[in-house]
Amino acid sequence: MLSLSRSDELVFFVNGRKVIERNADPEVTLLTFLRKTVGLPGTKDACGVGGCGACTVMVSKCDPVSKKIRHVSVTACLVPICSLYGAAVTTVEGVGSIGTKLHPVQERIAKSHGTQCGFCTPGMVMSMYTLLRNHPQPSEAQLMEALGGNLCRCTGYRPILESGKTFCMESNGCQQKGTGQCCLDQGGSDSSSHGRNSDISTELFAKDEFQPMDPTQELIFPPELLRMAENPEKRTLTFHGERVTWISPGTLKDLLELKAKHPEAPLVLGNTSLGPAVKSQGHFHPILLSPARISELSVVSKTSEGLTIGAGCSLAQVKDILAERVSKLPEETSQTYQALLKHLESLAGQQIRNMASLGGHVISRHCYSDLNPILAVGNTTLNLISEEGRRQIPLNEHFLAGLASADLKPEEILESVYIPHSQKWEFVSAFRQAPCQQNALADVNAGMRVLLKEGTDAVQDLSIAYGGLGAATIIAHNSCRQLRGRRWNELTLDEACRLLLDEVSLPGSAPGGRVEFKRTLVVSFFFKFYLEVLQKLKMLDCLRYAEVSDLFLSAIEDFSVTVPQGVQMYQSVDSHQPLQDPVGRPIVHISGLKHATGEATFCDDIPRVDKELFMALVTSTRAHAKIISIDLFKALALPGVVDVITAEDIPGTNGTKDDKLLAVDEVLCVGQVICAVVAETDVQAKRAVEEIKITYEDLEPAIFTIQDAIKHSSFLCPEKKLEQGNVEEAFEKVDQIVQGEVHVGGQEHFYMETQRVLVVPKTEDRELDIYVSTQDPAHVQKTVSSALNIPINRITCHVKRVGGGFGGKVVKPAIFGAIAAVGAVKTGHPIRLVLDREDDMLITGGRHPLFGKYKVGFMNNGRIKALDIECFINGGCALDDSEQVIEFLILKLENAYKIRNLRFRGRACMTNLPSNTAFRGFGFPQGTLVTESCITAVAAKCGLLPEKVRKKNMYKTVDKTIYKQAFSPETLIRCWDECLDKSSFHSRRKQVEEFNKKNYWKKKGIAIIPMKFSVGFAATSYHQAAALVHIYTDGSVLVTHGGNELGQGIHTKMLQVASRELKLPMSYMHICETSTALVPNTIATAASIGSDVNGRAVQNACQILLKRLEPIIKKNPEGSWEDWIEAAFEQRISLSATGYFRGYKAFMDWEKGEGDPFPYYVYGAACSEVEIDCLTGAHKKIRTDIIMDACCSLNPAIDIGQIEGSFIQGMGFYTTEELKYSPEGVLYSRGPDEYKIPTITDIPEEFNVSLLPSSQTPLTIYSSKGLGESGMFLGSSVFFAITDAVAAARRERDIAEDFTVKSPATPEWVRMACADRFTEMIPRDDPNTVKPWSIPIA
Repeated sequence: MLSLSRSDELVFFVNGRKVIERNADPEVTLLTFLRKTVGLPGTKDACGVGGCGACTVMVSKCDPVSKKIRHVSVTACLVPICSLYGAAVTTVEGVGSIGTKLHPVQERIAKSHGTQCGFCTPGMVMSMYTLLRNHPQPSEAQLMEALGGNLCRCTGYRPILESGKTFCMESNGCQQKGTGQCCLDQGGSDSSSHGRNSDISTELFAKDEFQPMDPTQELIFPPELLRMAENPEKRTLTFHGERVTWISPGTLKDLLELKAKHPEAPLVLGNTSLGPAVKSQGHFHPILLSPARISELSVVSKTSEGLTIGAGCSLAQVKDILAERVSKLPEETSQTYQALLKHLESLAGQQIRNMASLGGHVISRHCYSDLNPILAVGNTTLNLISEEGRRQIPLNEHFLAGLASADLKPEEILESVYIPHSQKWEFVSAFRQAPCQQNALADVNAGMRVLLKEGTDAVQDLSIAYGGLGAATIIAHNSCRQLRGRRWNELTLDEACRLLLDEVSLPGSAPGGRVEFKRTLVVSFFFKFYLEVLQKLKMLDCLRYAEVSDLFLSAIEDFSVTVPQGVQMYQSVDSHQPLQDPVGRPIVHISGLKHATGEATFCDDIPRVDKELFMALVTSTRAHAKIISIDLFKALALPGVVDVITAEDIPGTNGTKDDKLLAVDEVLCVGQVICAVVAETDVQAKRAVEEIKITYEDLEPAIFTIQDAIKHSSFLCPEKKLEQGNVEEAFEKVDQIVQGEVHVGGQEHFYMETQRVLVVPKTEDRELDIYVSTQDPAHVQKTVSSALNIPINRITCHVKRVGGGFGGKVVKPAIFGAIAAVGAVKTGHPIRLVLDREDDMLITGGRHPLFGKYKVGFMNNGRIKALDIECFINGGCALDDSEQVIEFLILKLENAYKIRNLRFRGRACMTNLPSNTAFRGFGFPQGTLVTESCITAVAAKCGLLPEKVRKKNMYKTVDKTIYKQAFSPETLIRCWDECLDKSSFHSRRKQVEEFNKKNYWKKKGIAIIPMKFSVGFAATSYHQAAALVHIYTDGSVLVTHGGNELGQGIHTKMLQVASRELKLPMSYMHICETSTALVPNTIATAASIGSDVNGRAVQNACQILLKRLEPIIKKNPEGSWEDWIEAAFEQRISLSATGYFRGYKAFMDWEKGEGDPFPYYVYGAACSEVEIDCLTGAHKKIRTDIIMDACCSLNPAIDIGQIEGSFIQGMGFYTTEELKYSPEGVLYSRGPDEYKIPTITDIPEEFNVSLLPSSQTPLTIYSSKGLGESGMFLGSSVFFAITDAVAAARRERDIAEDFTVKSPATPEWVRMACADRFTEMIPRDDPNTVKPWSIPIA
């Protein structure tokens, strides 16, 4: 540690205001500083590792070289405040506000319906705002690039993009838009059953109402910072923190002196590598050197031989530098630069590219580095400098492996990177395959270069480097040496593959897993390179060499990122409907503008309460063990630590017998909460957690997989079973029988706002105020009451809004609320508990993984006569919602199909994993995948198309389900027919077949899936709802109801209902929050019926009030609303009413296997088309069409948003979202780096959604339907399109079509299913001798 001399002053600006920080702590990030020191909570904390973009802000600096001002978007969670000397920071609050003036970006994202829960919105706004500061009229490609590092879990991205497109100079939308007519609008040749054309609308917002963009109105760069940049401070700045010292020299000479003095101190520029390592891996450096002010490290120089780029240039700058060189150099000399550019397009997100430096990327030598393999094969030289002078070292395998003889000396720094030009007859290519196309670490990447002898195809020099296959980038030296002198032909290809697999070996237990897939990519990439070089030789007119067959040509092309287009259709309101009646209109989310300005308050945005303490949880590191001892001594001795809460401190009930709030004596999974530290700050609490030492004794058995649970008969509840007809008899009379298995992985909710709660004890009567992010405040209230042993009436739960829930905030928040409440009561202080993303994912569980077995009997024409399905779900270590999930799964398994003889059985398995819980769709998305897989298997066996078999087996007339509930399938059939028609399915099926005939290494697939989704809980009492409506004497109306705003727009819809009922504009209405003190005994906002039942309660309250006002209105019909209210008050008429809805009747008798469990069904259909790359497993979503029966939508903008959002979430579940567990039951995938939810580049290129023109249903509020969950399963249309493409590849290769169905259809699964000569040649491991890195738990 340096001597603790006084720190220098840190000077920077935030939103135009000067900040002078006299005691800047290097460990404090900009995110923490903004939220806790400056009090600007608009910038959100969602992942802490720069992977989600929720904390995006704009940082502006005057470039020391060009003297221009650079605006860049950055993730504030990775920016140390000490790096901001001389910078101007702009946050969402500085862009605009409701109170002053909205910025066009904020207005448009809200009015284009680009916000749902709103937690990601400030980050989206800042990414777009930064783009517009640099490019006031950006291209659509620039818009996609700018938003590539921002995640959204609610919207499905389409409306966010739509808002951004309004700023773009060109649009690839409909060419006829200028006329006000769109080719996709109804009319003309369209033959659909839409009825009157004028009824259908495709506009969800009016662009002409937006305020214009005026770049002259933006915040200016502070003149003081300009002056500082013109006369830069040359002296060294030092900032001393509690544990870390940050030293920022002003000259290169000083930097080299400091590096000699502190050789172990790392240089920090972007903090994109060091930051996550410090947070997640506990890395610690007492001294950090910042070269940010050294302009020599940003110098770029060009010669006729190559390009030298300063190590201090950001990757975004490197991208611009390379793009400029490529545009000016002949193609043959810019091969290496083009290869680097290709990887820079997809490396991380825009914010990380803006922050990460070239030098940092090279020196970090991450095994997954996308640039180092290309730099290595491109003969790059590293220019080093120290006090001793300059020297050069090659960026070769010795440097990449970290050999001391080939590395930097401790006192040296990397000054610049020299990349030589390529030459004629030299070919350089780059390859990468990641879990998804953008913003994902590569599974394997490669750089390849070959130099052919001029005018021939003889290999003069060859260099191949791979990343992702070991601890460092690997260069295949021996293979390349042996191939020199060989001709570039098939013989060389075969020999190269054999040599590469020998040299680039990967052990079966390698970290990261996916071993056989990675081995296959080694040779698949080389094959692509082989073809690319042949194709380039052909372009050089070297026709005497081997040629690429037309069948193989498409293997060379990569999937490009395209800007999605699409149309949203819904029924317009009746022309006679009063203008002020908002029902059925696309009203903007009532919090939309607040989301966009950062003024919407979430749980952790509540300012610090007086004497507040912070809580951090201590979790089990063992899956099944006895707790021998807990040593708290060191933790309690740390500064700021107040107490540690254990099970002994709970005055009441410690959870349930099987699901404790805090573990006692035994732990049942990794991540189970054992105790909780309470300290003055979050940093102190988290440090204390590390010091608590727990001794365990492992117990047997530790069960993780469904197969192990079946073997040990480890189940959470009795089997659930439904049966109709005579299955055994039917199997004897069919033409064919097929049996199969389906494995469906779990899913993490990945709500953007992690679990969080603030408990404030009051001074009297043991009262508590609890501010919590939950879907079920009454459950939190009851659990806290039980834990503290105090009556429920002393506890008030407040829910303003929730940053996404998806089922994950139904049960779990009660546990965190109760633990925090115990801490609050014990210490007498308010307690704030906010889970990090890593802890949230570790502790909370998610969607149940499923293992399904089916036996299906059918006739040769595809008619299914008998179906027997047995499903097992992985419930984890406690019951949670698993019994209801298995019940719903079994009830919904038949989907849209009428099969006379059925048997469905289901069990919930007990394993040593965190208990899985409710998740959007509640068993339906997993279970119905089994049913649809049966259909696909039947189609394959009969030689029929799957859509023919689906149609043949669908319900046709009014009928009864397996549980004897009657329904009419008329709307289901309408959805199916409309989807076939709108998607031009049959003609596109032919086009897909034609494409597949002409392409061997790329295949297209298309699928259409019907859906019958049952809405609601299977119990009447869960359908009740209440509301409280007050009218104040000024005429304003306050509405409160039992539903919680999760982003699904329930508050907006409730005000629409109140507006219609009271015949008042929505501007009179307000909803403050959901509170258990205002509406008691509420039901969880779940099962798609929140708006249904609460809408009926609000309607009831408004009707009661209007009835009371009737005599007054009759007496003075011409009077104003305000007059009537004043008169009512004078006449002592109550202006407050409780509305109540007793609920839809619903019941299920499992003994008899019959009932009416669901109030109604939502029908839909989706058609998706994809293209897969058989060599890498990557896929591209070409088009999706969704038809959904919304009946009479309360708000088509919100409903279409729910459909799109749930579809994309479902698509993620079936394609990219993969949970990885260690053989010891530890979850590996605990953040956005390892767990990939869809990004903006994952949306189908064409994405169309139509709401089926309305039909009446007297059951629901204004004949509307709940659409929160149903779209989730339609994401499986992408899954079945992928399996359709894989089946086409397997048919062509003469491999059996019936393969085990595994979801998600990751690139690994797709690649290995498209078996070919490359998958045949890889070495395989004996599973009995190799301990895998991860285990499949389904």
